[in-house]
Amino acid sequence: MEKIKMITPIAELDGDEMTRVLWQWIKEILIEPFVELKTEYYDLSLVNREATKDAVTLEAAQAIERLGVGVKCATITPNKQRMTEYSLTRMWKSPNGTIRAALDGTVFRAPVMVSGISPLVPSWTSPIIVARHAYGDVYKDVESVCPKGSKAELVITDEKGAETRYLVASYDKSGGVALGMHNLDSSIRSFAKSCFNYALSVKKDLWFSSKDTISAVYDHRFKEIFQEEFDANYKEAFEKAGITYFYTLIDDAVARVIRSKGGFIWACKNYDGDVMSDMLATAFGSLAMMTSVLVSPTGKYEFEAAHGTVTRHYYKYLAGEETSTNPIATIFAWTGAFKKRGEADGLPSLVRFGEELEKASVAVIEEGFMTGDLKAIFRKEGVESIALTTKQFLLKIAEKLAQAI
Repeated sequence: MEKIKMITPIAELDGDEMTRVLWQWIKEILIEPFVELKTEYYDLSLVNREATKDAVTLEAAQAIERLGVGVKCATITPNKQRMTEYSLTRMWKSPNGTIRAALDGTVFRAPVMVSGISPLVPSWTSPIIVARHAYGDVYKDVESVCPKGSKAELVITDEKGAETRYLVASYDKSGGVALGMHNLDSSIRSFAKSCFNYALSVKKDLWFSSKDTISAVYDHRFKEIFQEEFDANYKEAFEKAGITYFYTLIDDAVARVIRSKGGFIWACKNYDGDVMSDMLATAFGSLAMMTSVLVSPTGKYEFEAAHGTVTRHYYKYLAGEETSTNPIATIFAWTGAFKKRGEADGLPSLVRFGEELEKASVAVIEEGFMTGDLKAIFRKEGVESIALTTKQFLLKIAEKLAQAI
């Protein structure tokens, strides 16, 4: 077949360790035989972030903003051990956090559902997509140990210098701890817009949950801004699309999610989204089967896998051992980018390629061929599961894809 010719490049953000190896194999085996790949390449490996003093990460974010679509490989966020291992001069920030901040984006995570890998909650027959607000709260907190006899206050200083003080706690009888956190109306509004726009793009109901009965100012502000945006800019479009938006308390939302059939978007504040996305990934089967897309309020998209760099497998690879690393989430990062790029450029052949690659990936698993992590949880009557190495698995998908294309 004639290769599909892309029109506009995708911002390609390479990464670290085993996922960097998968990245190259996926391109060689599944993409380049079918597509004349057109990307702007940015090397976000920890080695290159050190060499560029992390300037490459901001350049990559600017490329996504300019091109509209990006695809990202998993990257290392260094800790003290990694600083020693990679001889770093600084503990560079998470690339995901830098890119989220630059794009003012919201993270949407959804599981890849496969017949034979059943969710732990039997009623879940459709994916549940978690939308995580990716700014502020405990992730930008200020905290301190407070000795006995001290007190903690919240002090608000207005632009004229006038102070308003609120007593947080007095530590008369015992020492303790205190924490201060914040958020911004502008960030909350961007979060709301991204959620409403994404819900309209995928035609799914949107739930938002917080705890405004307890946090009557902080959490209520989230609820208030969401409702303002919905009433002013999205209510009519939601009605036309046949989808709904509603707010409920976080504890009620958890109960509703467990009883649900799935098939909706669950918008959460930063910490709630961090926790709930991992819970849902496990309940649906595997973090290696969880897709992730960062969406800006202006409609820029960055697709990636939800998991990390698979360090343990990388050390085996370096030792010359074969690995059975699951590439599904990374494949779906590429397919998401191709579908969005094809839609934006009016290139249906590229959209179809993304769709067919997804179908081929799922079909191979459903026929019993998979990586070792899935073999442990795969149960399908009449189908024997066979664990393959990563390359064998990719070649199986390529064979199935060639039949469809």
